[in-house]
Amino acid sequence: MELDNNSLDYFSSNLTELGGGTAAPAWSEASLLGLRVSVYVLLAVVTLATMLSNAFVIATIFMTRKLHTPANFLIGSLALTDLLVSILVMPISVVYTVSKTWSLGQVVCDVWLSSDITFCTASILHLCVIALDRYWAITDALEYSRRRTMRRAAAMVAVVWVISICISIPPLFWRQAKAHEELTECVVNADQISYTLYSTFGAFYVPTLLLLILYGRIYVAARSRIFKTPSAGKRFTTAQLIQTSAGSSLCSLSSASQHSGGVGGAGGSPLFISSVKVKLADSVLERKRLCAARERKATKTLGIILGAFIVCWLPFFVGTLVMVICKDCWFDPLLFDTFTWLGYLNSLINPVIYTAFNDEFKQAFQKLVKLRR
Repeated sequence: MELDNNSLDYFSSNLTELGGGTAAPAWSEASLLGLRVSVYVLLAVVTLATMLSNAFVIATIFMTRKLHTPANFLIGSLALTDLLVSILVMPISVVYTVSKTWSLGQVVCDVWLSSDITFCTASILHLCVIALDRYWAITDALEYSRRRTMRRAAAMVAVVWVISICISIPPLFWRQAKAHEELTECVVNADQISYTLYSTFGAFYVPTLLLLILYGRIYVAARSRIFKTPSAGKRFTTAQLIQTSAGSSLCSLSSASQHSGGVGGAGGSPLFISSVKVKLADSVLERKRLCAARERKATKTLGIILGAFIVCWLPFFVGTLVMVICKDCWFDPLLFDTFTWLGYLNSLINPVIYTAFNDEFKQAFQKLVKLRR
């Protein structure tokens, strides 16, 4: 998502104009070249790390049968989207940020801008469907576990891509009017206020509001489940582990009063039946403790993902909105490039969070690395 790209020009001019317009000998041509090379290497490393980390997440899910669940399908789809950002968007952005001029022509510019908007929006919206999936899993566990299928997950992903494409298409129409002009920069036309409002709210502000509402409800529901105690007149007889969208497990304990044929339907002795009940109760309580711990960790992971998303993308979208609404306001181009790359950094942070804070992904990833060796 690019709006301006004069940061290194501005930076270079300020480095060589100190005190009354005199040239600063400390910043020679060699120093400026070294600065450009350093920026290029840094951005290239971020791009490569984003590419590899998301590729590893996809490979881990694909090669680990235990992770073949609808919830992890959504995580894999997010990783694929972030991988596309690192392959089709970030490399060109590295060159454009450092070179300060566009020399790849109108067609490549249109494709790059459309890819940038589409994939970044899809990455953001994936976080919404993952949070929505987890919200349903924790608030309506037993019912949603029956409806939580690969087909349903695929439908959610399809909706994400349709919305993302609808947000990225409009700029293509008015850019064609300038196709005959020589192209020296490739940016979204900030003069289209209606489109800027439409795209920023559709790609960030509305999804962020939805994420905050969902996470608030998930947090409340998770705490109520952790501290909820079983009813006195009921015995737990089954424990169903429901895989969450963060890769952890929710413990949904179904309790029901059993009739005489439940535990000792075959006519066991009272002592035997009592022993079975005690062991069953101990097993359920232990599983409940494990599930409570997993619940807290899954909720914490989702909170970290939400926090990282807001930190990475909020500066860019606030800056974009301010530049359009306030015509007299001015942003340092270097600062705006920093905001853009901070947003791209979210595509690197997502897979790192999942592999670092999710035990199932961590174990599967370690097995994959050992297999490669």
